[in-house]
Amino acid sequence: MTAGNASGFLASVERMIGAAIERTDLPTGLGDVIRRCRSVYQVRFPAQIRGEWRVFYGWRANHSEHKLPVKGGIRYALEVDQDEVEALATLMTFKCAVVDVPFGGSKGGLRIDPRAYDEEELETITRRFTIELDRQGYISPSQNVPAPDMGTGAREMGWIADTYRTLHPDDINAAACVTGKPLELGGIRGRVEATGRGVQYAIHALFSHPEDLKSVGMEGKLEGKRVVVQGLGNVGYHAAKFLEEEDGAKIVAIIERDGAVVNEKGLPVQRVHDYMREHGGVKGFPEGKHVADGAAVLEMECDILIPAALEEQITRDNAAKIRAPVIVEAANGPVTYEADQVLREAGKIVIPDMYANAGGVTVSYFEWTKNLSHMRYGRMDRRMMEMRSEAAIELFETMLEQKVPAAMKSALHTEADELNLVRSGLYDTMRNAYEQIRERWRSRDDVPDLRTAAYIVAIEKIAHYYTHYAF
Repeated sequence: MTAGNASGFLASVERMIGAAIERTDLPTGLGDVIRRCRSVYQVRFPAQIRGEWRVFYGWRANHSEHKLPVKGGIRYALEVDQDEVEALATLMTFKCAVVDVPFGGSKGGLRIDPRAYDEEELETITRRFTIELDRQGYISPSQNVPAPDMGTGAREMGWIADTYRTLHPDDINAAACVTGKPLELGGIRGRVEATGRGVQYAIHALFSHPEDLKSVGMEGKLEGKRVVVQGLGNVGYHAAKFLEEEDGAKIVAIIERDGAVVNEKGLPVQRVHDYMREHGGVKGFPEGKHVADGAAVLEMECDILIPAALEEQITRDNAAKIRAPVIVEAANGPVTYEADQVLREAGKIVIPDMYANAGGVTVSYFEWTKNLSHMRYGRMDRRMMEMRSEAAIELFETMLEQKVPAAMKSALHTEADELNLVRSGLYDTMRNAYEQIRERWRSRDDVPDLRTAAYIVAIEKIAHYYTHYAF
């Protein structure tokens, strides 16, 4: 994606929002209020790298402050520009609303290639960026809370948290200034894989409605379903891994920067991931066929297509060639507005990005509340839950006059530890959100698909705030 394409991304997002607003009964002008980005901060800051001074360009956009803090990741990529950051911030507002996370939407970006710098240099750049954001009030536990995105991770969030704490030594809630941190700095278990896990749960929600599957000629469970994944970064890797290992799906193709690797019998996701880390790409992976034109593999016959890479991967040029009946937007904006119309007219189901990849912000919300409470999940009730399980097992064995089977005993002994509580909360969030979206989709003739339904659900929640509480 080029900087010029980012404008197309923002326009595409705004057109999708507009299509949903047309189907709502908002007061005059409120649609424009909800649609537009509230503020954007552009920064140019210097840092001394390899004995010379370099200027770095970054942005932080606040789309909506109807709820505070605003929330959204920081990405490091050469393609970052203001339009892209605004588009991503806009999606965050609706993403938070649709899964009932009480944040406004924000996003940040730094125009660098993180692979071009060593760890010490990246730390210097990240800490300088944090200082600039802090000076303008674009980072705070109560106002603006970043998180990881493309090109960043727990390491960078740790540097941000440490820098903010140094700048604000009297802020008892300083750890909540950013989420996605390492555990030792106040992170939460399950955050690294949260977005990929949320993608898996979104697919589970679809598969819990056989009539929805039947509408695209599918039936049954996930086991054996053929899946194509574009992008084996954090999100794509975890989504593919969970679908393969836990649900029995066959990952028949993985698309990366250097092409795609294909195996109709199914690819071992973990081994592909390990190979990529060692060799920098999928070319040469011995357990599949390499296809140089990775984009063409988007058109491969399969049951589920998961674009988990960049924006604007399915466009008007290739949408008609997509053969997957179900497309799950694990990335932000992989399907353009025009392509979305083509896919809908072809009768395909698109699980939209604002819902499908909301697992990350959901678990970030859990982390933020953990930081504010200064207590890890499960600390107060873990032992109590264990005692209840032990009492239930003893009661069953007494009543039945026989031992409870080992598998059932193991299930009853499931601990209420932080990871299990996070997964439980995420699953419940994704399931409930899908039911809300689906209800709009299936109950109204003027709502043609899940994306429009999701936007309507989010817009109604945001509009309720503006009409009742804004001043």
